[in-house]
Amino acid sequence: MEAENSKVAALVEKITSLHAAISKLPSLSPSPQVDALFTELVAACVPSSPVDVTKLGPEAQEMRQDLIRLCSAAEGLLEAHYSDMLTALDNPLDHLGRFPYFDNYINLSKLEHDLLAGHVAAPARVAFIGSGPLPFSSLFLATYHLPDTRFDNYDRCSVANGRAMKLVRAADEDVRSRMVFHTAEVADLTSELGAYDVVFLAALVGMTSEEKADAVAHLGKHMADGAVLVARSAHGARAFLYPVVELDDIGRGGFQVLAVHHPAGDEVFNSFIVARKVICRGLVIFLQYLVKMKSRI
Repeated sequence: MEAENSKVAALVEKITSLHAAISKLPSLSPSPQVDALFTELVAACVPSSPVDVTKLGPEAQEMRQDLIRLCSAAEGLLEAHYSDMLTALDNPLDHLGRFPYFDNYINLSKLEHDLLAGHVAAPARVAFIGSGPLPFSSLFLATYHLPDTRFDNYDRCSVANGRAMKLVRAADEDVRSRMVFHTAEVADLTSELGAYDVVFLAALVGMTSEEKADAVAHLGKHMADGAVLVARSAHGARAFLYPVVELDDIGRGGFQVLAVHHPAGDEVFNSFIVARKVICRGLVIFLQYLVKMKSRI
């Protein structure tokens, strides 16, 4: 236990130092200095770690929340940069491998599809919430895994959607015709959510566990009974990079957890949860009761 505590303390010290350096950057746009610091941060967070971020002290918790905010901003700028760069090329889809985390998205889309396929037939319609300027997740799912599925991509930023649409125009007609983009906040989506067999919730939709819980509860209120939610999350030290989706919040949202995947290596960064919207309202109430009783123990 002492050795484990020392390992966690060293990790938190390392990440705190990186957070301080990143906080001093004049810009988070891609540059040699920005790229080097975030590469070092990812390298520190990806290996398996005994750290439990819920047990961090107040200062470390505050640092983690600010670091997630910085990571989100930097990721958005990185994706915008590469989206612009790719669309300026002839045949941009032939050059997607230039994006530094291309393999992560290829592997993640395959893992999510394979786990999803064990619980639901090929969906007719999928919503991806938080698709961003570089919509690799839905693009790879549409291209390689779900050839008959329509994808509705939602992002709160119209500029990000504009970039994404330019990139997708380079896809073949079949894929292009099945990729649609909408500008909206997750909280503003209501009746349209009932049309989807599967809804993906991106890792950076909701910057805190509380915001994630609110998003899951909103989806649970409006998704169709029996529809499936795939919520990206984080585990171990990777929770310094992304917010965590709590399983209790999945249950409180009216979902039954079907599967949870925590990556062991560096093939993907995100954990993800597959859960089904509970059909019986009485069962939802019962699950909420169990969660409430658990919190009192």
